[in-house]
Amino acid sequence: MQNANKPKTISRAFSAKQIEAAIASAPLGRRKPRDLSKAIVTRGGGVAATIAEIKRVRGKNKNPTKEQVAIRFDPAVLEAFRADGAGWQTRMNSALKEWLALKKVKSTPSRAKASG
Repeated sequence: MQNANKPKTISRAFSAKQIEAAIASAPLGRRKPRDLSKAIVTRGGGVAATIAEIKRVRGKNKNPTKEQVAIRFDPAVLEAFRADGAGWQTRMNSALKEWLALKKVKSTPSRAKASG
């Protein structure tokens, strides 16, 4: 866990001279030249903090095109869709859209219009 009171300082890039000195001072088995052109200099805080900083996290969907609902299905229906693997919810959505197109469902009047 990262210490909240730890100062967050940004390291400066290492010079070629500093890199060569670090390689030369490494144990005998690790004196192989390394390509550090893609190395990332981070603020510190450990590996987990570095990965969390680098990893791009998807934010909340600003304009959702679908609505999340809770619905119950028979186990046999779920088993049949899940049997084909990942993407079963998308396939279920497509099947329901196909059924709507075949059924040509008419929109029913809202309750407010029917009672008023």
